[in-house]
Amino acid sequence: MIQRYNQCFVLNTANTTYSFQVMETGHLQHLYYGRKITICSEESAQALVEKQAFAPGNLNVYDDEHKNFSLEDIRLEMSSYGKGDIREPFIEVVHADGSYTSDFLFEKAEIREGKTEFTTLPGSYDEEGKVEELCVTLRDKEYDLTLELYYNVYPDCDVITRRAKLLNDSGETVKLLRLLSMQIDFDTPDYVFTTFNGAWAREMRRNDVRVTAGKHVNSSYTGTSSNRSNPFVMLSKAETSEDYGECYGFNLIYSGNHYEAVEVSSFGKTRIVTGINPQSFCFVLEPGENFETPEAVMTYSCKGFNGMSGHMHQFVRQHIVRGEWKNKIRPVLLNSWEASYFDINERKLLNLAKAGKDAGIELFVMDDGWFGERNDDTSSLGDWDVNKKKLPGGIAGLCEKVKALGLELGIWVEPEMINVKSRLYEAHPDWVLQIPGKGHSEGRNQRILDLTKTEVQDYVITKMSEVFSSADIAYVKWDMNRTFTDYFSDSLPAQRQGEVAHRYMMGLYRCMKELTERFPHILFEGCAAGGNRFDLGILCYFPQIWASDDTDALCRAEIQNGYSYGYPMSVVSAHVSSCPNHQTLRITPLETRFNVASFGVCGYECNFCDMKSEEIEIIKQQIALYKEWREVLQTGNFYRGRSFRVNGNYNAGSCLENGEGNCMEWTCVSQDGKKAVGFLMQKLVVPNSRYHYYKAKGLLPDAEYHFYNRELKYNVKEFGDLVNTVAPIHVKQDSLLHNMIAKFVKMDGEKEDLHAYGDTLMYNGVRLKQAFAGTGYDDQVRYFQDFGSRIYFMEAE
Repeated sequence: MIQRYNQCFVLNTANTTYSFQVMETGHLQHLYYGRKITICSEESAQALVEKQAFAPGNLNVYDDEHKNFSLEDIRLEMSSYGKGDIREPFIEVVHADGSYTSDFLFEKAEIREGKTEFTTLPGSYDEEGKVEELCVTLRDKEYDLTLELYYNVYPDCDVITRRAKLLNDSGETVKLLRLLSMQIDFDTPDYVFTTFNGAWAREMRRNDVRVTAGKHVNSSYTGTSSNRSNPFVMLSKAETSEDYGECYGFNLIYSGNHYEAVEVSSFGKTRIVTGINPQSFCFVLEPGENFETPEAVMTYSCKGFNGMSGHMHQFVRQHIVRGEWKNKIRPVLLNSWEASYFDINERKLLNLAKAGKDAGIELFVMDDGWFGERNDDTSSLGDWDVNKKKLPGGIAGLCEKVKALGLELGIWVEPEMINVKSRLYEAHPDWVLQIPGKGHSEGRNQRILDLTKTEVQDYVITKMSEVFSSADIAYVKWDMNRTFTDYFSDSLPAQRQGEVAHRYMMGLYRCMKELTERFPHILFEGCAAGGNRFDLGILCYFPQIWASDDTDALCRAEIQNGYSYGYPMSVVSAHVSSCPNHQTLRITPLETRFNVASFGVCGYECNFCDMKSEEIEIIKQQIALYKEWREVLQTGNFYRGRSFRVNGNYNAGSCLENGEGNCMEWTCVSQDGKKAVGFLMQKLVVPNSRYHYYKAKGLLPDAEYHFYNRELKYNVKEFGDLVNTVAPIHVKQDSLLHNMIAKFVKMDGEKEDLHAYGDTLMYNGVRLKQAFAGTGYDDQVRYFQDFGSRIYFMEAE
């Protein structure tokens, strides 16, 4: 609900309040954002207003009529340079006279039902159109510029979004060097700024920085939202934990270069800003033109990181993801990439598809290598015509045969890219982002199509439409495997080259919007060398994103845990792959690989044709189990428990006797609270440490649950020559006799089966059957090796 009390504005969600007021000077003063409080009049808000009688020394006052304060020491809704505030600005404009000074003052405000749609960028939405909006208009009268600040309130999610639009109402050209999406000033320092950083194959590693002075920046200059620095960030207090304490979450509905900065002023005030990265950004606005910013998302919880994450998860599911697949259960897929890489043909693909069908797979995905002369990554991107040597019947012929097996067909594309070794480059070398006549720095032997050009966008839309309509395609994996270099478009004059990165994003969004609207039945999955473009902008078009090219179960547990802070697991695509893992060469249990992947949108990426029959049988059981529980896992509420982090750092592998940093713990609970799946993973075995527990979250306290595990059997070879402690004759390791015994003798795993109330499972947890500790093994002992894991099931009775 949005209320105006004279010059005071109050935005309430179910559990939070956001407030600001118009100062005598016309500037907007931020008053409060946090736990819901009562503000029912302008007078009742005065407790939130900082009182200032005299400006501090060595500061500049705004004007002679207001010498009691300086803008440098005021909490502001937006800021600019030139009038006293020297902190991070919200906007930077170079005027026609060369001045950098801006002074935007309140002109009017309008509260309305429904959301004003921006024309150049995607944004949040409400299916019933009932979202409330506040539009505050500010004006720089010295230069005839208008700045509109938009606030939209999603009460049930405890989310408020912000964005801005600058209108050039003057008769002169101006240069926009910066226009961010959100700014909040807090009146105290000592916040912990949490960012999620990494690189290819190690995305979303949580980093906490206590900001007590100066500035800390989280940003991307890769042309994408990037695996280096995700746009989702948090502010919290040092004492905040997963379930207790104050936490703010912020994200940006944008897929390009972004910028988040936290700055503590000389007077102990903390400012956070988010928006487009101002690095190398310069947008020229002619008279009558305007510029729209991406939409920033913000939420607050007094119930720790899990409370904040719950708000973000609900918001993404309800107000970001859209289309036919918004609430639809996702199929279990088998992707051909790690089974074949580029070496594919129809025979190999069909054999793999048939093996997948026999195991319970529902969707078969043909990855890279099906078009042009694509036998490696050096050629054919841009030439989206089927290689008839590999697929004699084309995509349509393969699709018909795959569907005859009872499967749906999906394909891989990389529409934004081009190889120099391609027919498209030979015909249109000017369609590439590169500096004419200068050397170009490539990534993965490919270059980037210039999507600032309408004709290039049209080509992508037309060519992809031909591919997608060539057969009954059910799924498309849209990849993007490099970052930007040499930002330059020959379609723009020299003074507009600072617009390239943003104009590229607008062009990309046009392509994605057009294609997803033309093909609403297709399940699109975003990918960018894994998680190099995992953001809310992509999720406005694609309901799920490939989280990382790293499918190692240990790495994936950490990566998925990182994503869970800002994104629901229903948008995180996760696959079970072979071992040794192709990215790390680590060997992890097949059961753990499945357990980790099942908490995302689960699929498989391994060669079923080469796997042992015993492994295939295990996979059959896994897929059947996932199908039984995937509604809970894909639509339920996700909660984090313990993690591999110790005091803000990841445990590098030490065996901690108290288990801290050695266990990962998750719970996913159905919307009605009656069903739940729990996850417990151990990083390394700690010698002579038998005790483990699992503690659930999000259950109904007064409901009685049946708690049980999946009963497993283990290969006797896993126990090495300990078999000789019970065998009547000596068994040599890996001998014919050993292998014969392993074929017929399986070791029973432990059985967990009990009934307990939700409050017991949450506040006390379950003391599990003891782990193997070197003193004996039977069906009352848990076989829990390095990287071992369990999933537990809870059903209300």
